[in-house]
Amino acid sequence: MSLTKAKQPAKKKSGSNGSSFDNLEIFLLHLPTTIWYLIFCYAPMFGVIIAFKNYKPRPGKSFLWALLNNSKWVGFDNFKFLFKSSYFPIMLKTTILYNIVFIILGILIPVTLAILFNEIYSKKLAKTCQTMMFLPHFLSWVVVSYFVYAFLATDNGLINRAFHFVEASTGQNHNWYQDTNFWMYFLVFLNVWKGMGYSMVVYMASISGIDGELYEAALIDGASKSQQVKYITLPLLRPTISIMFIMAVGNIFRSDFGLFYQATRNSGALTSVTQTIDVYVYKALLEQSNVNLSSAAAFLQSTVGCITIVAANLIVKKIDPEAGLF
Repeated sequence: MSLTKAKQPAKKKSGSNGSSFDNLEIFLLHLPTTIWYLIFCYAPMFGVIIAFKNYKPRPGKSFLWALLNNSKWVGFDNFKFLFKSSYFPIMLKTTILYNIVFIILGILIPVTLAILFNEIYSKKLAKTCQTMMFLPHFLSWVVVSYFVYAFLATDNGLINRAFHFVEASTGQNHNWYQDTNFWMYFLVFLNVWKGMGYSMVVYMASISGIDGELYEAALIDGASKSQQVKYITLPLLRPTISIMFIMAVGNIFRSDFGLFYQATRNSGALTSVTQTIDVYVYKALLEQSNVNLSSAAAFLQSTVGCITIVAANLIVKKIDPEAGLF
């Protein structure tokens, strides 16, 4: 009796080095993104050396030549000058305190709104509300600053005109761009207003992925809406909340430049509440042409940000091993 051999599957063609070309299309798809990151994210990292040098450009010479041949190595002198600056305590306190408030409100408000919108029975109404709240995320701070100015302008601002209309007064207009107490809270409002739509959509996407049978079982057991949120929604949202928290903590030494500089129209009277590290770096670069100081501040932000994001991830994983970012 003859035995017939089973037909062997054809071997995939491979290159001379034995590697398969099956993933060539995927490789070509990610190649433009990889090139973009290499050119615009990794190649500029060589400029970190400016923070440790007294960079002096020379006419007719390239940036690289001036950096390597015409700039003296000064070590940590640029950082010492930054720490000894009279503005350093103010900008450090302003940056950290604002970010702490932004982190807390940036979690509480979007999570609450996501849970509330998820309970709206009319899907059309829910989509309309989501779109209206998500729209500010796409607005530039330059555009927002003009809207704010239309309300707060000293001469023809809507608020001052409304006060005159209500009080029938012809007194002096209130100069909102010199009122530090007002902007201390208004900056928080602008940040929450502009960013809560994006965060809310992230949390709503996580809520939509929760198995509906869990809510049905809870409803059969007699659980109320608040109990369903407490024992089902929030525990299953915890990984997403943890990731958003870790990423926010990693930026605790950074600030939204557009919020503190554009929205306030760079008012000198508001320096005590708007002088964050990013604003100081911009002013040092633009007004003082101090590239060394700007590079030192940016390098300090990146280094401390890396440390804080790793520390936050370790703390979160200590509390919940499955909720860490990495």
